[in-house]
Amino acid sequence: MAGGFGGDGVLSERAHQYEYRITGYFIFACIVAALGGSLFGYDLGVSGGVTSMDDFLKEFFPKIYRRKQLHLNETDYCKYDNQILTLFTSSLYFAGLISTFGASHVTRNKGRKASILVGAVSFFIGAVLNATAKNIAMLIIGRIFLGVGIGFGNQAVPLYLSEMAPAKIRGAVNQLFQLTTCLGILIANLINYGTDKIHPWGWRLSLGLATVPATLMFVGGLFLPETPNSLVEQGRLEEARKVLERVRGPTKVDAEFADLVDASNTARAIKTRSGIYLHEKIVPNW
Repeated sequence: MAGGFGGDGVLSERAHQYEYRITGYFIFACIVAALGGSLFGYDLGVSGGVTSMDDFLKEFFPKIYRRKQLHLNETDYCKYDNQILTLFTSSLYFAGLISTFGASHVTRNKGRKASILVGAVSFFIGAVLNATAKNIAMLIIGRIFLGVGIGFGNQAVPLYLSEMAPAKIRGAVNQLFQLTTCLGILIANLINYGTDKIHPWGWRLSLGLATVPATLMFVGGLFLPETPNSLVEQGRLEEARKVLERVRGPTKVDAEFADLVDASNTARAIKTRSGIYLHEKIVPNW
């Protein structure tokens, strides 16, 4: 654990020495990373609207469309009761669940930035496949790619925001993910409202516009710094200190950096497996 806490989970004695400024570099990093929340929110909002659009149902689920037009005294649950439609919707969440296991490995060993980039690329591919789908198989494969993108994004983005934020405002910065998720849902519903009037390809536009935040997240992610915590974990101490200094502004970072190193050493020391005690200490070269 880093920031204002030592490796044993208690408030560090050096926490009162932490200094920081809200730099443009820090703001840029947070905005780009928080786009991961907009990806998640946009897909949550757009999929429900698209699956109720007549043009979408006519092309892929004609039976549901005919049932819907009969105006039977049924609930929406009964009207949309179809296993393939359910598979289309749920495949994203299943892929997201499975991908988190791979995402945790990448995030831990390759860094938070790598997971953010992988998530953006996967989400972009999924959005393109869905927008250009010619059959149900393309729809489901696209949803799987979207799920992988969400799995990687949801794994890395909250962690990235937490590790980049100064200890005193970490809670506020973490809320950026929830904020952008809600904004993504809102924007998706507004877009669905407009594209529902565009026949017969409005649903494709709704699904395809998911490429916009994915592209912004990828391009911006190329310029993102890796978090100091991740760099310390990888033993890249000089680079970690430089990033911390740049993110915190022209202030002293000795106390915070020392806590990062101590926390990493403690985490390494307490890793046990089958009763074997591992201890690999990082020594900063100051």
